[in-house]
Amino acid sequence: MPDYSLEKAAQSRGFNLICGVDEAGRGPLAGPVCAAAVILPDDCVIEGLNDSKKLSEKKREALFEVIKEKAVAYAICYGTVEEIESVNILEATFLAMNRAINSLKVEADYALIDGNRTPKGIKIPCETVVKGDSKSMSVAAASILAKVSRDRLMLEYDKQYPEYLFSAHKGYGTKAHYEAIEKHGVCPIHRLSFLKNVL
Repeated sequence: MPDYSLEKAAQSRGFNLICGVDEAGRGPLAGPVCAAAVILPDDCVIEGLNDSKKLSEKKREALFEVIKEKAVAYAICYGTVEEIESVNILEATFLAMNRAINSLKVEADYALIDGNRTPKGIKIPCETVVKGDSKSMSVAAASILAKVSRDRLMLEYDKQYPEYLFSAHKGYGTKAHYEAIEKHGVCPIHRLSFLKNVL
């Protein structure tokens, strides 16, 4: 389970406002990539907070509201499909992470970032944490905000493009999704660079 060990380690080095940063949606064939940054109060208790991938949709939805309510600050930002296509998914993810950090209403002075690559352009000291969403409470909170926000956006796209069943698979490469692409072609939110083999 995640805890505050990494946050406390950063505080022991003189940092005060530590944000956790995570993304959702690097793998799908459609839709943007979403990143969130969250600063939690010291030792903030949020029952059941864990890596978003280990939680049910219902649990994530409930935690989403609690995190927003308890956070010192949070921000949710996107890397668009156009950016994914023009610079690649990794760079678009870094853009989204930077936007999230820079959009915090209370400025963070340190960032714990899920993964093993430091995003380009980050203006504050940071460290990357592999599987950070299962180690740090702040990163786990960010993972839930990013996942729920992106899933909700894909539900909106489902209304726009119902033939692709985005509400069921959220843009990931399921059998049903590939079949829909085969039948209907691509729509404006598809990542063409992810579909080279199909097209």
